[in-house]
Amino acid sequence: MNYYEIEPLVAGELGKDTVMDPSVHPPVVSKLHFQFAGWHGDALVTAFPCFLVTEEAKRGLLAIGITGATFADAEVTISEDFHLVQPDVELPPFVWLKVDGKAGQDDFGISRTLNLVISERAFYVFDELLGLSSADFWRFDGDNR
Repeated sequence: MNYYEIEPLVAGELGKDTVMDPSVHPPVVSKLHFQFAGWHGDALVTAFPCFLVTEEAKRGLLAIGITGATFADAEVTISEDFHLVQPDVELPPFVWLKVDGKAGQDDFGISRTLNLVISERAFYVFDELLGLSSADFWRFDGDNR
């Protein structure tokens, strides 16, 4: 199976209610508050070190039985700038994608360079939703760079 290293759109930042331990790298987040600054329709977004997916993407990923990730609730808010720049955009529901798999083995993992790595079958779920239009991605050839 092919794997892809992906850099999703940074659609916002960790909000003030996020709880994390910054004494380790990457920081460990135990409660996620994600504040959107803008959104271009992607089903997968990020703010280091966390990832969010739409509920629709979550359903598609669960339907194929993905490995290497679980889902959790996140507090999602919109910044004042979001309202000014995109006043007519309504966000779909988003959930936290908690990645705990091995890159190049599970459907979701994190590379040595701290990028998200997804399997081809997970990639197709996002592709069907047109959910990676703002992301950069390339074929993952292992952590041997």
